[in-house]
Amino acid sequence: QVQLVESGGGLVQAGASLRLSCAASGRAFSSYAIGWFRQAPGKEREFVASISAGADTTYYADSVKGRFTISRDNAKNTVYLQMNSLKPEDTAVYYCATGPYSSPFLHTSGIYYWGKGTLVTVSS
Repeated sequence: QVQLVESGGGLVQAGASLRLSCAASGRAFSSYAIGWFRQAPGKEREFVASISAGADTTYYADSVKGRFTISRDNAKNTVYLQMNSLKPEDTAVYYCATGPYSSPFLHTSGIYYWGKGTLVTVSS
C-alpha cells in the first residue's frame, strides 16, 4: 500500500517562504512521477506542480511559476515543494499525490494515491 505523508505546513505572513515535504513508502519511489495539488476553502482541488520519476521534467501551475520549486530526493523517498513569495491566495490544504506513470501529470485524473494534506495559511 502506497503511503504519502506531508509535512511543513503552517501560518506565515505574505512574502514569506515555506518548504513542504512528502515522504512516500510502499513502492519504488524513483519509478513514478509525484507532485502537489491544493484545495482552498470552498474551491475545487487544483494542480500545483509535478516532477517526473527521473526529476528531468517539471510542470507548474501558472499561478505558482517563478515562486514555487518542486524537487525530489529519490534516496530519501521524498518530494519537496519550496514556496517563496507566498500570497494570501496560496492559502490551502496542500496534498501530495502520485500515479502510475513516470511522466509528470497535470490533472487529478492521473492520480492513484493521495496524502492527507498539510495546511498552509498565508496572512496579509
